[in-house]
Formats: sequence, C-alpha cells, structure tokens
Amino acid sequence: MSKNNWLISGALVLLCGGILVLFTDVELRLVRWVNCGPLAPASERSSEMCR
Repeated sequence: MSKNNWLISGALVLLCGGILVLFTDVELRLVRWVNCGPLAPASERSSEMCR
C-alpha cells in the first residue's frame, strides 16, 4: 500500500471510531433519561443507577 492509502485508511478508522463513541454516549444518556426521567416510576427514579 502506498503512503496515501495508509493515511486515508487511518482517517477512516478514526472517523468511524469517533462516530461510534458519539452514538454510544448519546444512547447511554437517552437510556438514563428514559429510566430516570419525569415519566419513570418512582421506584426506578430512586434506584442506584439514577442517584
């Protein structure tokens, strides 16, 4: 592989990794909001995860 191909491959790996981290963080925040938010039952809001 030429140097140009290695640079493009590296950039794509970093981009895909960054997107994966971003969506994982967004998903965790959404799950926490659903489980601990205003529409969640009181027993869930007082659970260990929501403190």
